[in-house]
Amino acid sequence: MIDVPQIVRSEPQQTAVIRFTVPREEMPRVMHAAIDELVGAITAQDAGPAGPMYTFHHRNPTDSFDLEVGFPVRKPVAPVGRVQPGQLPAATVARTVYRGPYEGLGQAWGEFMRWIEAGGRRSAGTLWERYVRGPESGADAATWETELNRPLLDD
Repeated sequence: MIDVPQIVRSEPQQTAVIRFTVPREEMPRVMHAAIDELVGAITAQDAGPAGPMYTFHHRNPTDSFDLEVGFPVRKPVAPVGRVQPGQLPAATVARTVYRGPYEGLGQAWGEFMRWIEAGGRRSAGTLWERYVRGPESGADAATWETELNRPLLDD
């Protein structure tokens, strides 16, 4: 289900983001609109995108999500509409890659969190997913790749 997780140090990365809180069932509709708005703003400012889209969750998802949808950028973006400059943080993170359809992400996160806890590590309240390969890369969902990142608390 997931690759063997690793503990790595992430470097800060400048991004362009849209932040929102949304009920779980509205996520697909809201995400599509945010992606289109982000790509338009980033492209208009000749800032990228400079890597795959990601979602940064400010808290563990429940029946709603408090998150940023974003893209890495080559240079800082000016705010426009809902688009704001942002940054993925420098942090010590547990990281793995899940391969498969998005519907399997919940199970992948469960497996990943069990690995973190079994190692005696404590995770921070945030997490992010980078969508390395998705529907734009082909219809075979078995080839899609989502990088899972969970910041860890220092002991």
